[in-house]
Amino acid sequence: MTDIDRLLQACSFVELSARERARALLDAGSFRELLGPFDRMMSPWLPQQGIVPQADDGVIIAKGSLNGQPLLVAAIEGVFQGGSMGEVGGAKIAGALELAVEDNRNGIPTAAVLLLETGGVRLQEANLGLAAIAEIQAAIVELRQYQPVIGLIAGSVGCFGGMSIAAGLCSRLIVTREARLGLNGPQVIEQEAGIEEYDSRDRPFIWSLTGGEQRHACGLADAYVADDLAQVREALVAQLAAGEPALPRSRRHADFLALLATLGTDCAQVDAALTRALYQGELQ
Repeated sequence: MTDIDRLLQACSFVELSARERARALLDAGSFRELLGPFDRMMSPWLPQQGIVPQADDGVIIAKGSLNGQPLLVAAIEGVFQGGSMGEVGGAKIAGALELAVEDNRNGIPTAAVLLLETGGVRLQEANLGLAAIAEIQAAIVELRQYQPVIGLIAGSVGCFGGMSIAAGLCSRLIVTREARLGLNGPQVIEQEAGIEEYDSRDRPFIWSLTGGEQRHACGLADAYVADDLAQVREALVAQLAAGEPALPRSRRHADFLALLATLGTDCAQVDAALTRALYQGELQ
């Protein structure tokens, strides 16, 4: 089979909706959605601000199996409010992770995958959204004691804000070329530091710093895959089988701080090459 044949037969994971992504990752016939759109779990705050809510608040929770093993999938719909986390959607994810913890306590080895397409907290819900993200982070850490929690950033929204911290807390992280991962989004950085520091319209520049390929090269992601459903699913199986790392990234803060200290305060503007050299230890 030629590369062209493989390309024609590939199924884009990025182009799928959140619900389609969750269904596609699970074994055929095992998808069972919890608190779906017909349960009408909507944000009570958006209508008060003239914003039309979504019946599932942009978060899909599903239980099923992957190669016969129990799996929880929490998928964020990036096209609704930029995948932002509000009170309801955040509570759905945190509650689902806590259900997975309960499964493990009852002898059911349920792992989890988070499909992260989110700009972080929903500004319209402010502190409620921040509290929900904190609950998600706590639930990730708790579930990791039993089974791995895999983060998957495919694109095209990326993963930013408090949910980027959640991504960092995951046992392992999978990214595609279209993925982006950063604490602050491009427009936020430009607004605070100026366009000379960070031009949010310069897409090649942005992806060179926060894109999936760069994040993987810097050791901030564990697997880098093409935008193909079969390859994404294969990577997920492999990362679940690898289990919890002996030393998770969330416990390597001293190492990362030491790397940043090598830059000093008088270094030139950080670019893609300097960032990669820094994280690969070439500046020490």
